[in-house]
Amino acid sequence: MTTLIVGASGATGRLLVEQLLNKGKNVKIIVRSSDVFSSDVLQHDNLSVIHASVLDLSDNEMIDYVRDCEAVASCLGHNLSFKGIYGHPRRLVTDAARRLCNAIRKNNPKTPVKFVLMNTTGNSNRDLSENVSVAQQCVIWLLRLLLPPHTDNENAADYLRAEVGQNDREIEWVAVRPDALIDEVEVSEYELHPSPVRSAIFDAGKVSRINVGNFMADLITDDELWRKWKGKMPVIYSKA
Repeated sequence: MTTLIVGASGATGRLLVEQLLNKGKNVKIIVRSSDVFSSDVLQHDNLSVIHASVLDLSDNEMIDYVRDCEAVASCLGHNLSFKGIYGHPRRLVTDAARRLCNAIRKNNPKTPVKFVLMNTTGNSNRDLSENVSVAQQCVIWLLRLLLPPHTDNENAADYLRAEVGQNDREIEWVAVRPDALIDEVEVSEYELHPSPVRSAIFDAGKVSRINVGNFMADLITDDELWRKWKGKMPVIYSKA
């Protein structure tokens, strides 16, 4: 199995890379710089590195890079700087998801390719009747107005949910929704829910980035776990 990862140099993406390599899987990453990775990772026999900005790739290049992949994972996000939040590309996550899915379709895979999107609990799954307070709805409305990355995250998940949908012959998807992210060294126990069990705004839980990477890697490699969550937007919290 080969997995293509975009956003692999981010704080969670590089942990996903390590998790998959530790499972003995082939990993292909698209990164502008590979400086964040250790020499052990970069010299791993199962790792292929493509130095590029994902949205700068031509359609033909994108098609070629996903051709042999059974899974694609996006850990893309916007840098927490003024330019990263308000500069371009404002639709980084959405446009990358759309282009990657289009490339998958161009290859006409015989079996569906798994697409795993890292998302956020601040985004509701509009396929479900999720309980969101009026106060939180107001805050989310302000986030949409003031923070383009939040809208990008919502649009990316909505693209998978509404346009790819539940019965696509070539693409199956899961959008993973972590709550407040923290750094930990080791994988710990975590819990999964179809919807948030606490307010992402007023009572946020915590989850380590390495736990998110572990869950995403398990989704990619464990077919039973994939069948449980495909077409859904699971929420992940670290256990206290």
